[in-house]
Order: sequence, then structure tokens, then C-alpha cells
Amino acid sequence: MPLQQTQASRLEENVIEDNVIPFAHELSDGVGSMSESTDSNQEQSNLEQQYRASAYSILAALLRKVPTVEVLEHVANFSQVGVDEDELLLSMSTLGLAAKSSELSAIDDEYHDLFIGLGRGELVPYGSWYLTGYLMEKPLSILRDDLVALGFERDENIVEPEDHVAALCEVMSLLISDEEVSAETQTIFFEKHMSPWMDRFYSDLSEAESAVFYRAVGRFGSAFLNLEKQYLLV
Repeated sequence: MPLQQTQASRLEENVIEDNVIPFAHELSDGVGSMSESTDSNQEQSNLEQQYRASAYSILAALLRKVPTVEVLEHVANFSQVGVDEDELLLSMSTLGLAAKSSELSAIDDEYHDLFIGLGRGELVPYGSWYLTGYLMEKPLSILRDDLVALGFERDENIVEPEDHVAALCEVMSLLISDEEVSAETQTIFFEKHMSPWMDRFYSDLSEAESAVFYRAVGRFGSAFLNLEKQYLLV
């Protein structure tokens, strides 16, 4: 399958707006564990995987480029999520409120300050950078080999390296959505290419000086990544 940044167009397919509340609470509950979900009925298991894939798609759509009005309107529905002491629910509600209250032009400016800048943005959203301090280093080469082994082909029209945070979220969404991909394969990819650095990226994003809306994105990313670690690695 081609590796290209197209998940934004699939966002509405992965999460139905009327399902925002169950989506939030299923994520918050941890949607079981991999071993438990295989013992549950198939319909429930399919819903769990849909929720996980959707969360990755949302993060990819927000981090790949300046989000569209449609994506922001969708995320704004998270403001409906009831707030309690659960960090994931709190982060989703905060993100929804931020999407409702932010102007697209301000988010555009914020995105460019954070990730593009004059020569470089405040943050560098690449795994190789976080793992080595440089771009295009050995972690990217290893990732490329693993993507080929998984059947992904690089789209030559995409100039961004494959270790961009949004690209990795897209890959995880695709792996989860593919019924032929095992839980073990998901776990190996997550543990090898995402877990070692992505929590630091989301933490940095949630505290970035240039961020207002994207602080909420970072908080949601941190909460969801913590859930994924429990779901996949425990």
C-alpha cells in the first residue's frame, strides 16, 4: 500500500460524529487489553480497534498540516465529553473546547511557528531528531526497512521523511484497520518506532511557547499514548 498522508480524508469514515461520547469513554476505559479483546465478541473487538484507529487518525490530521475547517468542526464535538478525573477524558474535552474557540487563521500561524518557522520551528516532529539530535539518521533508515517489510511503498510526491509524527500515526491507524495485521505486529511497530520518543514530543508540544491550540493537542496525544502503552505493552 502506498505510504502517503491521506488519513484526513478518512477521518469522517473512522469516527462518526454521533459516536463522540462512546468513543471517548471506550478510550478512557482502556478498551481492554489485546488478550482480552480476542476473547470478547467480534463486534466489541471491532469497535475497540475502530476507536484506536480513529484516535490516531485525529492526531495525524491535526499534526500533518494546518487542519481543515471540517477537521476542527469534528474535533470540536469533543467538548461534549463529560469531564471527570480521567486524564484522557479531560484532554479530549479540553481539545474540543480549544477547537471551538480558536480561529483557523490563528491555528495556521501557530502551526507555522511550531513546526516550520524561519528555517526551523520551535519543535522538530521527527523520530530521528528526538532519538539522535539529527534528521535523516539511522532510526529513519530502520523505519524505512520495516515499512517496506509491512508492504508500504513511499509516495515519491511526499517530501517529508517517514518518521514525522503524523506519518507514524497514519501507519498505526492503517495497521489497526487492517484485519490481516496481528496485534503482535502493531505492538512491535509501536514499541520500536513510537514509544521511545513520542511521549517526549507530546510533552514538549503541551508546553511549547508558541502553542495555544496545540497545547491541547499535545495533552491529548500524551494521554492517548499513555493508554496505548498500557494497551499494547502491558
